[in-house]
Amino acid sequence: MKTIGLIGGMSWESTQTYYRLLIQGEDTDVPLFDTTAIHAQQAVEAALATAES
Repeated sequence: MKTIGLIGGMSWESTQTYYRLLIQGEDTDVPLFDTTAIHAQQAVEAALATAES
């Protein structure tokens, strides 16, 4: 068995992108969430709530 190493990116955002591209939903039984989409949705909702106030 070969072992490969992956250090990641220069920040957590780019590291998350690398791992998201490497690990797909069908590779694991653990549910995977697109945290970028979740955070972007929360940011938009917060901005809209602020604009309405």
